[in-house]
Amino acid sequence: MFLRSIALMLVVALLGACAAAPRGAPAGRNHDVAFRALGLVGTPYVRAGASPAQGFDCSGFVQFVYRDARGIGLPRTTREQLDFAGDKVSRQALRTGDLVFFDTSGQGVSHVGIYVGEGRFVHAPNHGGRVRLDQLENRYWARRFVGARRVERWAD
Repeated sequence: MFLRSIALMLVVALLGACAAAPRGAPAGRNHDVAFRALGLVGTPYVRAGASPAQGFDCSGFVQFVYRDARGIGLPRTTREQLDFAGDKVSRQALRTGDLVFFDTSGQGVSHVGIYVGEGRFVHAPNHGGRVRLDQLENRYWARRFVGARRVERWAD
């Protein structure tokens, strides 16, 4: 219940922050992705999970959100999503809905989340965890950030 309350407060805060879309961003479509992702905060992590009823792993979470919010079929694995998704995006140019990639294993890209604005991303973090909202500048994530991709051009 506490997590749901926090998630609701964050959604309200994001609504205010998202009132003005960044220049050039297709606001409605990318914000639909962010709102869908935030609505899943608290869903359990399940290895190979790809639905709210089953639970999610990181790439299953991203795949589900994009299919549900935008009708875009992304590949299943983190590596395939990195290779498939559109243009590379610098950390400074991130927009709502961009995919953010991390090396959590020390062996290359191994984790993905969805950027939701204001330096935050939503992801399914690990075994025993739940879908959650984190800061990109958090020491753990900042050290492991390897890049970002913009999906929007593949949807049009």
